[in-house]
Amino acid sequence: MEFQATNSPFTGEQAELLNRLLPGLTETQRIWLSGYLTASLHTGAIAAAPTVASSAAVAEPAAPVADVPKDVTVLFGSQTGNAQGLAKKLAQQLTAQGFDVTLSSMGDYKTNNLKKVHNLFVLASTQGEGDPPDNAIPFYEFLHSKRAPQLAETKFAVLGLGDTSYEFFCQTGKDFDKRLEELGAERIVPRADCDVDFEEQAGEWIGQVLSALGEASAAASVAASPTATASVNEEASPYSRTNPFPAEVLENLNLNGRGSDQETRHVELSLEGSGLSYEPGDSLGVYPQNHPQLVEDILQATGWNGDETITLNKNGDTASVRDALLHHYEITVLTKPLLEKVAGLADHEQLDALLEEGRAQDLRAYLQGRDLLDLIQDYGLGSIPADELLSLLRKIPARLYSISSSFKASPDEVHLTVRKVAYEQHGRQRYGVCSVHLAERLEAGDTLPVYIQHNDNFKLPQDASTPIIMIGPGTGVAPFRSFIAEREETGAEGKSWLFFGDRRFATDFLYQTEWQRWLKDGVLTRMDVAFSRDSDKKVYVQHRMLERSRELYEWIQEGAVLYVCGDEKHMANDVHLTLEQILIQEGKLSQEAAAEYLSTMLQQKRYQRDVY
Repeated sequence: MEFQATNSPFTGEQAELLNRLLPGLTETQRIWLSGYLTASLHTGAIAAAPTVASSAAVAEPAAPVADVPKDVTVLFGSQTGNAQGLAKKLAQQLTAQGFDVTLSSMGDYKTNNLKKVHNLFVLASTQGEGDPPDNAIPFYEFLHSKRAPQLAETKFAVLGLGDTSYEFFCQTGKDFDKRLEELGAERIVPRADCDVDFEEQAGEWIGQVLSALGEASAAASVAASPTATASVNEEASPYSRTNPFPAEVLENLNLNGRGSDQETRHVELSLEGSGLSYEPGDSLGVYPQNHPQLVEDILQATGWNGDETITLNKNGDTASVRDALLHHYEITVLTKPLLEKVAGLADHEQLDALLEEGRAQDLRAYLQGRDLLDLIQDYGLGSIPADELLSLLRKIPARLYSISSSFKASPDEVHLTVRKVAYEQHGRQRYGVCSVHLAERLEAGDTLPVYIQHNDNFKLPQDASTPIIMIGPGTGVAPFRSFIAEREETGAEGKSWLFFGDRRFATDFLYQTEWQRWLKDGVLTRMDVAFSRDSDKKVYVQHRMLERSRELYEWIQEGAVLYVCGDEKHMANDVHLTLEQILIQEGKLSQEAAAEYLSTMLQQKRYQRDVY
């Protein structure tokens, strides 16, 4: 957004100053400024903004507006940690303003306290086909049950995180928003539905919440409170989602043997000098490059000049069309919002018809597996100028991969286990953006933009003597390599059991020598494997679990923590059903009781999933 003297209440000099200042502000600075200006409307004058030097003299945060109850509850439902991080940020800002803040995962929240809450803020991500994340399931089910209380005295707001490439975008957030209203709560800030590039929109929502709760009288304390400043700075890392670290590639190996029909890369990256660290169970965010061939095919199909310079964002950053397609924009996924924007530019009856009400199934079928090149070719969009069409695209999102190393065992390094994705669909070759980038175009000495995504929902037990059961076929074994390396380094004595599966023993036994060494040394107590293509009858990890059902049940009864990593739609669901079957068979439970048992394990963090 740019201010013009002709269409705003500002003089030319003021407009120039605003246009120089605003693009360079951080999210925290924008939030503070929003509250500071709001304060000026209530006080009638703008005092000098507090400086860093003067902030030390202010010890106590200002109290909120008198008629706003001081209690605030911030609940988050998070699978990978994004909603949790935003919830922490909101809680810090509210605490700095003198509010009494309860910050909690939905899985840990005592629901009998809900009817006492005056101000409730819900931040929730959405998984798969519109499902709540694991740690939100108990609260979600309670809120949608007959046991949920009426909330006529509660004010609320909801922030949803999602991905517009999924049909049920931000569905969990929408469900919470609708249900809280049905229970009589008063919405004080409109729901925000954030796509994968969520920082700016989430920051605006946080600013609205702060203002709605009476930031006017406490605006100066946000910057002035030493406690608030310390906590925000403590959270901030020199490198993050918005400022990734250029990690040098130390090694890039193919883990599969000769003759395998798969290619799985083991990538080792240096974090030296970054100040970044991680724990087992965390993920690494990787910003990939689009496939050069797809970029050239788009340029050929449109006739665009790849060397033409275009503007990328509101900050005025520029790049050539070719570089923008390679590094900046997502070009491999189509979404309904994108097609709706394109339809506004293009005069094409068939595209308009596809977006008509009642054509949801046809639209879903078209979006599946198609990319920007398909859209351009199918609807003749080559005549649209590059800057106009590309401005409709979202930024290329980072890909999250479970870290397969222990920071304690491999200081200043981070390891990834990534399977290359390449296939033919709709008449031409398709490539997994990040996996093919890593497999084909990344060599030792190159750099890769990365950041750490902390995940408190997938962690080793605090008590190192607790038994653990790990279920991770294929690349789902990655975090368990991290777990066992960590346990070896720390000398943990708890029993450990790994279920691993893949296609063939001879070519696809990922990290075989490491597992064998850990078994020999006693770091890994036992391991069961399933190789689905080594026999006529396909055998998967869930079959091995059933074969060992008695021992598995005994471990669970001993207090073992269960971990599952891998494909959510198929493998994780099959494993869940298998666990239910084992509880029914060995524990003599009913179907309902077995389901309740697993639900309780989820709440107790004895059943954790890292699924995608």
